[in-house]
Amino acid sequence: MTSSTPAAPQGGERRRRDSRLGDKIFMNAARGSGILLLVVMAAIAGFLTWRSGIALSKNEGNFLTTFEWTPDAPKPVFGIAVLAFGTIVSAAIAMAIAVPVAIGIALFISHYAPRKIAQPFAYLVDLLAAVPSIIYGLWGALFLVPHLDGLTSWMDEYLGWTYIFDQSRAGTVPRTLFTVGILLAIMILPIITAVSREVFRQVPRMHEEAALALGATRWEMIRTSVLPFGRPGIISASMLGLGRALGETIAVAVVLSSNSVLSLHLLDPGGGTFAQNIALKFNEAQPFGRDALMASGLVLFVITLLVNGAARLIVARRKEYSGANS
Repeated sequence: MTSSTPAAPQGGERRRRDSRLGDKIFMNAARGSGILLLVVMAAIAGFLTWRSGIALSKNEGNFLTTFEWTPDAPKPVFGIAVLAFGTIVSAAIAMAIAVPVAIGIALFISHYAPRKIAQPFAYLVDLLAAVPSIIYGLWGALFLVPHLDGLTSWMDEYLGWTYIFDQSRAGTVPRTLFTVGILLAIMILPIITAVSREVFRQVPRMHEEAALALGATRWEMIRTSVLPFGRPGIISASMLGLGRALGETIAVAVVLSSNSVLSLHLLDPGGGTFAQNIALKFNEAQPFGRDALMASGLVLFVITLLVNGAARLIVARRKEYSGANS
């Protein structure tokens, strides 16, 4: 009677076993990283909420509607009305300028420019995306601000009837929210362009060729094939740029002449943003003043989460354009 011994695993079976082990390790590592990120985000939110509660419990003013920011006074009064207005308005101006221009540049690089021009142009865009904020801030203060007098005077003369472009103090240096919006647009333009360019390059070639074969012009092919496919990517790129615009600190602090006045005249100096206010006042603030700054930081944190959540919902509703089912 012979005894049978188990056969040694073949090479293919061993590779499959090692592959399954590698998949499990990667899956657990990815899951752990995601959980760690959520824990860190929850810890940040908890810390900001705790310090904000300390500040809000002693605030003598309405946190949402008060213009004044004097948390270290004997009777602390502070609010985010001016800061919220400045943050949202400057970011909106930046997005209105940057997004259309970025999409146009991305389309030019990916579908119009010859390769000899497109490649260096793409490198230049990527390089601009890596420029530090302080460089943009210094350029804005030393070059952009002095050269905006003509534009602001023209807008005051021809668009002053809109009230928001009515310059109530003519001749003042344009250290305004409008100038900040232009500077932020220049800063986020390379980011949106780079991401949109890569999205446009992922459009299936057969979609473009099919549109051209049916007699579409190049613009009609882009409008019917490229833009619908890349719409979720454009939204994601725009939200990435918006996140930088909302949280930009140094460049805004260098350019903007901040005060506690809320004015709808965008060409008048004044206003402020959350990030700029924190950067300028954190070092000189007393412990309670820092708690108040934490409270404003919590508001910015919530605004960022809401913006990103809204972007995710928009992308999810338009997933049929992502090309995943093509």
